[in-house]
Amino acid sequence: MENTRPSLSDLQANARVVTLPMRVKFRGIQHREALVFRGPAGWGEFSPFPEYGDPEAASWLAAGIEAAWEGYPEPVRTSVPVNGTVPAVGVEHVEKVLSRFGEVPAVKVKVAERGQSVAEDLARVAEVRRLLPHAGIRVDANGGWDEATAVDALEALAEAGLEYAEQPVAGIPGLRAVRLELQRRGIPVLIAADESVRRETDPLLVAREDAADVIIVKAAPLGGVRRALSVVAAAGLPAVVSSALDTSVGIRAGVALAASLPDLPYACGLGTLSLMEGDVTGEPLLPDGGALAVREVPVSEELLERYAAAPERQQWWLDRLARVHAQLASRTP
Repeated sequence: MENTRPSLSDLQANARVVTLPMRVKFRGIQHREALVFRGPAGWGEFSPFPEYGDPEAASWLAAGIEAAWEGYPEPVRTSVPVNGTVPAVGVEHVEKVLSRFGEVPAVKVKVAERGQSVAEDLARVAEVRRLLPHAGIRVDANGGWDEATAVDALEALAEAGLEYAEQPVAGIPGLRAVRLELQRRGIPVLIAADESVRRETDPLLVAREDAADVIIVKAAPLGGVRRALSVVAAAGLPAVVSSALDTSVGIRAGVALAASLPDLPYACGLGTLSLMEGDVTGEPLLPDGGALAVREVPVSEELLERYAAAPERQQWWLDRLARVHAQLASRTP
């Protein structure tokens, strides 16, 4: 990476900050901010969530630099299957949310939202199953349950026929405990690790500790497509490629990752642009027939201007870019 790591001035020369409105609140936000920049190989994205510290954000910058200065590995497939995503909305809104995704082979349903009950989660999942009787369903708790609640909730949710439960509790020990208790009770729900892969200093620990059956991988938090491919290979577990509420520039990295994996047993969580009102391209990476094509993303100057962040937010991101670039530069290439 040493030969392809640009200077801060290289990044700043083409950096643009956008604020994209969400159709529905997701992860507690109604607008998604992102910084994109252009390099010799194309566009890259730097959009770690504001609460992430600079050391963690450095991996996101490495991923953006890979995209813009190095490009992506040669794909082994020309399209990747994607799931729909249902945020923690009321039952009455589920059908409208699903309609934005069109035909999809699977749906990820948000559960364990703060201030909501397990009963609301059950109702939301039941409505998805009613509307899509043959689709795969996976739930995502983002670590929001304690161990006892997770086991009881997943026992009830298992009746919907889940593909897996994503990060039901926080931390690797908790994941392992929930997984073992589900097995002890004979509850057929697989455990997928998300935050416990991408927010750990050692992303392979979840596999060594037998804490999950599946890993969720995202190109940006793992430092780019090539780094994510090496993590999947070393973990030896089935992988699901997901997004982090990216623009089409960031989704393109996820598509490149999914298109390069030797095996892709599950639909990918890369259809999240359907949750957003805006994008940086007039040709957004939206699912067609439940899949995303492997293609480039032409970034639009007009849309960069339309969704430009307020001056104070632009400065916040440029300051962050400078700090995180210094953080990345201090690491051994």
